[in-house]
Amino acid sequence: MHHRLHSLGWVLATLVASTSLSAAAFERQIGPDQDLQTVVDMLPPGATLRLSAGRHDGPLRIHRPLSLIGDPGAVIDGGGQGRVVTIDGPDIRVQGLTIRGSGIDLSKEDSGVFVTRNGDRARVLDNYLQDNLIGIYLKGPEDAWVRGNTVEGRRDLRVNERGNGIHLWNTPGSRVEENDIRWGRDGIFVTTSRGNVFRANRMRDLRFAVHYMYTDASLVSDNISSGNHIGYALMYSSHLRVTNNVSSGDRDRGILFNYANQSQIHGNRVLPGPEKCVFIYNSNINQIHGNRFEGCEIGIHFTAGSEQNGMWENAFVNNRTQVKYVGSRYLEWSKQGRGNYWSDHTAFDLDGDGLADQAYRPNGLVDQLMWRHPLAKLLLNSPAVQLLRWAQSRFPALYPGGVTDSAPLMSAPGAAENTHG
Repeated sequence: MHHRLHSLGWVLATLVASTSLSAAAFERQIGPDQDLQTVVDMLPPGATLRLSAGRHDGPLRIHRPLSLIGDPGAVIDGGGQGRVVTIDGPDIRVQGLTIRGSGIDLSKEDSGVFVTRNGDRARVLDNYLQDNLIGIYLKGPEDAWVRGNTVEGRRDLRVNERGNGIHLWNTPGSRVEENDIRWGRDGIFVTTSRGNVFRANRMRDLRFAVHYMYTDASLVSDNISSGNHIGYALMYSSHLRVTNNVSSGDRDRGILFNYANQSQIHGNRVLPGPEKCVFIYNSNINQIHGNRFEGCEIGIHFTAGSEQNGMWENAFVNNRTQVKYVGSRYLEWSKQGRGNYWSDHTAFDLDGDGLADQAYRPNGLVDQLMWRHPLAKLLLNSPAVQLLRWAQSRFPALYPGGVTDSAPLMSAPGAAENTHG
């Protein structure tokens, strides 16, 4: 009797295992003539649904684990209404599809792909999203992964009416990698999150490439921003690693820090284009080193009580004004005997140690006078201003506080090259 029960248990366990395996391995292919939502609702958990080439009508809501994969030419079209694809369950993959035609109501968060708080571990991979208000919206899931998508936003709306390419809210542990984002409002907008990775994305023709709010302990790395109003706007966040990003040809700011604290900013390059390569406002205890800031009207604008920021081994190259700092505090921009490279610093290195023999001070009385009173530029060539410059050069005690680099470098250290261009 005991032997029979044991055998029966083994058979039942085998049946359960084989049933689970068959559900996980279940795959179905459908064409555009079949109702997509009806088929999805009938699939067992873990199944794979392949969409043949052609237009499949949305909207679609997926609420159990499955893989939705498109053959080349497969399109899900929302017809201009609501959200095209909603992921509302865990462990769902959407891959290889063209997803287009959401509604245009920002208050309803109309999106190409909308992932709810139930969509933990969602995978949105290698899709083409076109003519959606918001491209991809992660609203609350954990450990989602958005990779390899091309997102093209709306151009027929005013900027403030458009949605973002990839929008994240409270989605800890999620990753946004290797996406190509164009048009719309901001490329990647994230708020109220933590532990995220934003890596190797390419963003152009936007307001902000990366717009970052209240998101801590995250990585922003190896991204490329080109032709946007602002490259990287990092605000109200702490413990960030901002490494090896490029801003090329952006208009207003390459990198902007506003209440961003205790972060590492390393190996980034801002190339000619912006009015200001870097703008730092009320940001504290950051380590800014090994970056290259080149060809801007202002290399770095440093203001509003920012304190305890380390600044060393950066290259400030061919900026019309290298540093704009209006304040009376003294700031030392070197660390352990290593300062920064300043392309306008005319100095000698008689002992050959790679450091200039003379400190670099970009903030004189004349500079501060011009910043506080722009009309004073009319007097730049006047005898009074020339006398002031001469007196300050002879009597350094006249310097009104500001930035000093006591160990300026004679040559520019190379910022890490971005290999994703």
